[in-house]
Amino acid sequence: MRKVYVLLLAALMALLSCLPFALAEEQMVLAGYDPQETGHDWNNNLFFDRMVEKTGVSFELRQFADAEAWRLEKSGWQADGELPDAVFKAQLSSQETLALYERGVLIDLKPYLQEHAPAFWALMQEHPEWLRDITLPDGAVAALPLIDPLMSQNAMWINTRWLRALQLSTPTTAEELAEVLRAFATKDPNGNGRADEVPIAFTGLWDLRFLQHAFGWISNDYGVTVDGEGRVRDMLTSDENRAFLTWLHDLWTEGLLDRTGFTLGSTSRAITDSKATPTYGIVFGPSPMNMLPSEMAGDYALLMPLTSEGTQVYRSLLGEVRRGAFAVTSACRDIPAVLRWVDYLYTEDGCFLARSGLQGHEYERLSDGTWYWLDSPEMVVDTVMKDMTISDGTIIPGYTPVSYSLSFEDEAAKRVMTSLVSLAEISREAYPQVFLTAAQQARVAELWPALTSYAENAMACFVTGDIALTDESWNAYTARVRELGMEELVDIWQQAYDARPQ
Repeated sequence: MRKVYVLLLAALMALLSCLPFALAEEQMVLAGYDPQETGHDWNNNLFFDRMVEKTGVSFELRQFADAEAWRLEKSGWQADGELPDAVFKAQLSSQETLALYERGVLIDLKPYLQEHAPAFWALMQEHPEWLRDITLPDGAVAALPLIDPLMSQNAMWINTRWLRALQLSTPTTAEELAEVLRAFATKDPNGNGRADEVPIAFTGLWDLRFLQHAFGWISNDYGVTVDGEGRVRDMLTSDENRAFLTWLHDLWTEGLLDRTGFTLGSTSRAITDSKATPTYGIVFGPSPMNMLPSEMAGDYALLMPLTSEGTQVYRSLLGEVRRGAFAVTSACRDIPAVLRWVDYLYTEDGCFLARSGLQGHEYERLSDGTWYWLDSPEMVVDTVMKDMTISDGTIIPGYTPVSYSLSFEDEAAKRVMTSLVSLAEISREAYPQVFLTAAQQARVAELWPALTSYAENAMACFVTGDIALTDESWNAYTARVRELGMEELVDIWQQAYDARPQ
């Protein structure tokens, strides 16, 4: 009887040894947020199957398609609780990253990167500023980013057909810009015999703020900048801002700014009829096609930053690094394997796999490096982007080299991207990416809503003349901004700036 038992046991062990490894050891779990509107179904998206072929690493996939459900999922994570091994398309805010790291949910990846993520580590050595952007104050790296030197930008696009019609040169200073705008407003450049031209189309102070560069300075959405000595400055109450708002008011008074700019969104003012008469002289956006049909957008070229006292500067909207795209938890069963998987996305081949699919299937490359889709634009949108690629929707970890963006075989896209490369060389962040402590974040959240509501409304009124910009009104404005907490906010931003790793 004992002999029979031994034989049966041996047979059972032999059978188990023949089963796939996944049955003998539970798969690692990859969780993340990919919204329903992308059409992605991770369990049926070829990207993940192809990543197994490229890296030898597979996961059990847990996709969250609802933003609130994903937020609640992350907020409930504890170091001793049930956790995925890693998070992909993680949508981790700076505050979430820091909080989850401090709770022991996320691990410090920095000790593993050189050996197990060599492609990513090489980029960090070549660009130490990228590494600093993702490094916590204590030196840890708790989440990996998307790196894209051509991140979405709010650029200015000028109607070159109008410039040619009026025999005007492209403006290079604030004074020259004003002269061009006056010509656009008064000399009927669209040739329809009506005074329907809008010299600058804009959406609120958010767009107009990008014109600060014409006077040699920039600020972020919190109204601050960092000077050359590392000092955080409040630009909302600065003399520079008063001069800038005075200039905008002069343009408004002359009818050179869109009268609907403070009341209508960009979608409401976008021209969609390709046969319509063009009415915009300058538009803002990542490309002119945000406001114009493709047939009309070809007449618009990037207006390079204007010069002020011999220098050019422009605000980089997002910088080159988007944080919080990928992280590894304290429950991870194989950190080297997980990092090998994500490291592939920091290579050129990984970029193409995530964004364009598989060569010879979804796209093809020519000998000069140019690439093109094999399917129709409709098929790319309806099928390829949904079932073969993963990059749309929330951000993915990885590196998008400039060469990828410039090598797409579409002349209109290449023209826009080439222009944005030139703009990126001049642009910089007004204030760098930082990690606020929980207390700092809470205080910002408490002070900023009332302050920005007041400041934005007051500054808009200065521009339109609803409030005359006098010494008395300016002093009242600056006093109220400070009363609402601007000086305390500047102190918080200074502390966060000083806490950045050197």
